[in-house]
Amino acid sequence: MNNILMTVLGFCVIFLSTTLGSSIVWFFKKEISEKVNTLFLGFASGIMVAASVWSLIIPSIEGAADWGKWNFVPALIGFLLGGLFLVLLDHVVPHFHAGNNEEEGPHIALKKSTKMFLAVTIHNIPEGLAVGFAFGAAAAAGESAGYVSALALAIGIAIQNFPEGAAVSLPMKTATGSRAKAFLYGTASGAVEPVFAVVGFFLASALTALQPWFLAFAAGAMIFVVAEDLIPDSHLNSHPHLGTWGVMFGFAVMMVLDVALG
Repeated sequence: MNNILMTVLGFCVIFLSTTLGSSIVWFFKKEISEKVNTLFLGFASGIMVAASVWSLIIPSIEGAADWGKWNFVPALIGFLLGGLFLVLLDHVVPHFHAGNNEEEGPHIALKKSTKMFLAVTIHNIPEGLAVGFAFGAAAAAGESAGYVSALALAIGIAIQNFPEGAAVSLPMKTATGSRAKAFLYGTASGAVEPVFAVVGFFLASALTALQPWFLAFAAGAMIFVVAEDLIPDSHLNSHPHLGTWGVMFGFAVMMVLDVALG
């Protein structure tokens, strides 16, 4: 598989997986149980934590080798800026968290379903950026191994996007009263990922000196999403072992993907 094809595949698979997950709404009459939701969200959390460490933070530190003993600085600052970026989005975009029944951002007269859609959409942005930055770094390096590693990251995110798509569309069916609308909302929430993947690709491939910062930025944004939303929404306190095993299994899957392919 050539490098261009791997890049296109990586950008497409993250969107298609969300679409497939959203299609679950056509086959389920009710929302998924709390136990299954805990498992799904725990699994997604594990994938994102492992991807942040293996595919983003470690490459960020390695990419700043010319900083000598200070090679952790771009990773540290980039990581924190990624979290601040999500804080900014939370303050400027009106959205509603179904998991904890809380509304954030400006109080604008929008439908609840629209605000639920925006909550998921803004938190999909870091995943798209992560894939884009990884492929952009590979393009700048010009090595096939970098593309394979980036594809492993995209596959890992795609795996967790499937249950994430289901976790979006099923509550949307309740909120909108329509399977078709719920499916479209779920699919549209994933469309932001390839868009920001393209943005990340061109940023990382053009501004090669900033690649360590970009990679850590994506990691910080993803960890922020895990800590603020996925873990609390998974209700680990109700099903601690189930959610914890979901996290561990997700982490293990992403770790194997990155090590085996990267």
